[in-house]
Amino acid sequence: MRKHTFSLLGLMVMASLILTACGGAATTAPPPPPTEAPAATAAPAATAAPAATEAPAAFKCTDAIGCVDVAPGDPIHIAWIETVSGATAPLGTDNNRGVEIAIADKGGELLGHKIELTGEDSLCNAEGGQAAGTKISADPTVVAIVGTTCSSEARAAMPLISKAGMVMISPSNTNPDLTNPDHPDHWPGYLRTAHNDLFQGRVAAEFAYNKLGLKTAATIHDGSPYAKSLQQVFADVFKQLGGTITTQEAVNVGDTDMKPVLTKIATGKPQIIYFPIFEPEGDFIAAQKCEVSGLEKTVMMGADGLTIDTFPEAAGECANGMYLSGPFVAGKPYDDFVAKYKAAYGEAPVSGFHAHAYDATNIIFAAIEKVAVVDADGTVHIGRQALRDAMYATKGFEGLTGKLTCDKNGDCATGEALAIFQLTDAEIKDGKWPPNVFWKPGQP
Repeated sequence: MRKHTFSLLGLMVMASLILTACGGAATTAPPPPPTEAPAATAAPAATAAPAATEAPAAFKCTDAIGCVDVAPGDPIHIAWIETVSGATAPLGTDNNRGVEIAIADKGGELLGHKIELTGEDSLCNAEGGQAAGTKISADPTVVAIVGTTCSSEARAAMPLISKAGMVMISPSNTNPDLTNPDHPDHWPGYLRTAHNDLFQGRVAAEFAYNKLGLKTAATIHDGSPYAKSLQQVFADVFKQLGGTITTQEAVNVGDTDMKPVLTKIATGKPQIIYFPIFEPEGDFIAAQKCEVSGLEKTVMMGADGLTIDTFPEAAGECANGMYLSGPFVAGKPYDDFVAKYKAAYGEAPVSGFHAHAYDATNIIFAAIEKVAVVDADGTVHIGRQALRDAMYATKGFEGLTGKLTCDKNGDCATGEALAIFQLTDAEIKDGKWPPNVFWKPGQP
């Protein structure tokens, strides 16, 4: 019924319109008096079709040395090159634990991608460094590297790493040549959070001459870039201060009988023997010194290569009173870090550069976050030269080891995280580690 009513009404309206249209001859009524026309109401504009949205342009790598592309679901790959076997294993193990804690503090993710950590044992020698560098530089997924432990490894690995366009930052390399732009061992893409031995060698010499009042010294190195350079810095500064270097001797890696070289040193009657080398050779020197006539009262001093919790017990009672220069970090952030270290590994830090490794890893993360291009689908693009540049440009970075600023050659440490320690029965007989700080640069 209602449907019919609507139809009839429609017919009537149409008829009326027809009559009006056909009534041209009819007398029209006078027009009504003018009235103000109502404001015209604009017809609603037709809804414009949405402008065509261009698909974002596909990422094009313009980086001078290439890019790393990390697809959705793939990890951001960080690698390490450290010594994790043999007598020097505690050094590399300690470094790697600092890296692992940095990753854990990041939640195991970066830019929405899982962080993958892999590595190669470099054995604290040139051959191991070359083998590790060869393998890692051949993996195009590696974004950055934390390493190496020893300077000899870096000297062999870095040419390969650099030519592959990668970047490597070391927590424990201290040889000056690695950041000397005029030396063939300096390569683009290398940085370090460890102190430079130009600083450590000077500190050691000033401590021996000024603090201990010793005027004659002998040195021993093992032929490694680290030891050879560090003892030379010590000798040069010691002489500049007015001291006398009675002899500079060398041993071979693998030597166990140190009495011949110690007997030769004894003829010069030095007041101190400075031997910045590694275990186990350092163990034998320290243990056998007391067996050589004329050296019974001679002071011994080592460096960060022997700041390992296994050294005091291996060296034995003859090392009682011996001095070591090495990393020193203090403060609440570091105390919190050590608590995490103990919780994760069931022991206190076993060497000295774990905090430097933590800082090195976080410098990598900060640089990646700064330069990465992230697509809508989560793909991450990291320019290799851009990453290097961002790391070299690090300024005022608040690390565990202090406020770090990297120079154009890769030195990021200020040297403030360094101290002189003295071994006692607590370390030699009771297994205490680390030893107490005996002196710090700047103290009287």
